[in-house]
Formats: sequence, C-alpha cells, structure tokens
Amino acid sequence: MSSHNDTIMTEFILLGLTDDPVLEKILFGMFLVIYLITLAGNLGMIVLIRTNSHLQTPMYFLLSHLSFVDICYSSNITPHMLYNFLSGQKSISYAGCFSQCLLFIALVITEFYILASMALDRYVAICSPLHYSTRMSKDVCLSLVLIPYAFGFLNGLSQALLTFHLSFCGSLEINHFYCADPPLLMLACSDTYVKKMAMFIVAGFTLSSSLFIILLSYLFIIAAILRIRSAEGRHKAFSTCGSHLTTVTIFYGTLFCMYLRTPSEKSVEESKIIAVFYTFLSPMLNPLIYSLRNTHVIHALKQMIKGNLFHKNAV
Repeated sequence: MSSHNDTIMTEFILLGLTDDPVLEKILFGMFLVIYLITLAGNLGMIVLIRTNSHLQTPMYFLLSHLSFVDICYSSNITPHMLYNFLSGQKSISYAGCFSQCLLFIALVITEFYILASMALDRYVAICSPLHYSTRMSKDVCLSLVLIPYAFGFLNGLSQALLTFHLSFCGSLEINHFYCADPPLLMLACSDTYVKKMAMFIVAGFTLSSSLFIILLSYLFIIAAILRIRSAEGRHKAFSTCGSHLTTVTIFYGTLFCMYLRTPSEKSVEESKIIAVFYTFLSPMLNPLIYSLRNTHVIHALKQMIKGNLFHKNAV
C-alpha cells in the first residue's frame, strides 16, 4: 500500500444522521437525554438487584448482566456521537473505528445469548418449579453469562479483523453514525466476498440459534401454562415472561431488518434509522419494561426509597 493510502487510513469520517447544524444541536439534546436515562435506568437496575435480598435469584442475576451489556452497548457509540454533534468534527481514528466495530458486534451477540439464557431460566421456573434451585445453580447461572461473553467477544474480534484486513481507498466517509460493517464494506476496494460470507454466516447463526432457544423455551412454557387449570394461575405464570418477550421483540425485530440483507446504498440509509431503535431506544427501554411490568422490582424500589427516606429522617 502506498504512503498516501497509509495516511488517509489513519481516520474515517462518520457522516452521521444529518449535516444540518441546527438539527445536530437538537439531536444532541435528544440523544443526551436518552443516554442519561439509559445510564440511570440500567445502573439503577444493577444496584437494586445487587442490594435487595428478594432479587437474589437467577432471573435477576441474568437481568443485571443484560443491564450491564446495555450500558456498554450504548456507551460504545453515544459519547463519540454526542461529541461529533457539538464539535462539528465527524472523524474517528482507525483504531477507534476498529474498537467500536469489535465492541458493537461482541455486545450484540452477547445480548442475543443472554436473552436466550433468560428464556431458559423462565422455562425451568415454569416447567420444573420444584427443581428450579438445583437446575439453576450458581455455577449454571455463571455459565449462562460467561459463555455469551466469550462467544460474543471471539466473534466480534474475528469479524473486526476480517473487516479491517480489507483495503480502503478513495472516499473514507462512512455513511452511518458509528463504524458499522455494512457501510464499511461499501468503502472497500479489495475483494469483500470472504467478509460478506462470514458476516452473513455469523449474523444468521447467532440470530437463528439464539432465537431458536427462545422460541423452543416458550413453546414448552406455553404448553405448561395451558395445563394450569385456573385462569389466575395461567396469568400469573405468563406475566413473568411478558417483559422478556417485549425486549426480545424489539431487539430481534430491528436487527433482523439490519443485518440479513446485502449492503447497498439504500439499505445503509435505511439501516441508520433502524439502528437508532436498537442502539439507543432498546437499552433505554429495557429497564423501564422490566421495572414497570414487574411487581418484585417495583416493591424492591419502594423499599429502597423508603429506606433512604428513613435514613435521612434519622440523621
């Protein structure tokens, strides 16, 4: 590669969502609020789960890791995008782009399988309640989070290495607000066949395998719920799954639209809008979904607030 290409490969330009300076300021305010709500909601959920004895169960252990992944997921993209909105500089270093791409893929895959782990937890809780404590032991719970982290980061690293092994020449303007694979492939001037095949295989396998685990778990859950005679019992059993199903629908629905299609100018433009939903809205909504629809979390939150008020009054 020539020295000229070495120079231009030190950074990329992120075109972002708009080039309108006024709209950029509006978007800065909007996404800053979303990011702060995301941090507060997910950090609050983690603290609540770790400090409340009634939430020391496998389901909430997995939920705390979902919140941690959502914090990392949002923080991987949002701060740099907010900086670009204010500074007017839309550049990102080659190393920064590599790490952003790696972490994004790793965290997405990790979230897939943590959601699958949560479905398995609900399956055991509803279909084998008498054996729940033994089947969902501490070692099993650790495995259900460590395997997704390891698998996610190995895939993220391999996919990022494949992407950045490509030669980039000409315009290095990424038509996105973060370093995503599809728009990066549009900039490559070397053969992208291996990378595209690897991307489709990994995306297809992780989406389908994790979704298969979730769907199979819920087939058994629905069959078990239908065997419950009382309507109140059926409602109580299924209500524990409502929040998880809502999260799965939002996350998987948008990502299916994003990755299971060939990169093109039109698909990249559409993917920026879709990406807003799973990059910003999904991490923000998850703690709200699990808190507003969960009586145990609401009760624990009330206890924490009452405890803090009592402590202040005592002082």
